[in-house]
Amino acid sequence: MATIKIKQVRSAIKRPQDQKDTIKALGFSRLNQVLEKEENPQILGMIKKVAHLVQVVD
Repeated sequence: MATIKIKQVRSAIKRPQDQKDTIKALGFSRLNQVLEKEENPQILGMIKKVAHLVQVVD
């Protein structure tokens, strides 16, 4: 299965609790961290929910 690299580019401070939980569930622990996740509908939905906080990296 394909993988996708995502990077947290904005802080989750002063964001709704559900967005903070989504960032944590994706596995982010600090700003500018790059993670590689398996590309599946669940992960893509989580990325869409916090699209303003993360960036897809090539």
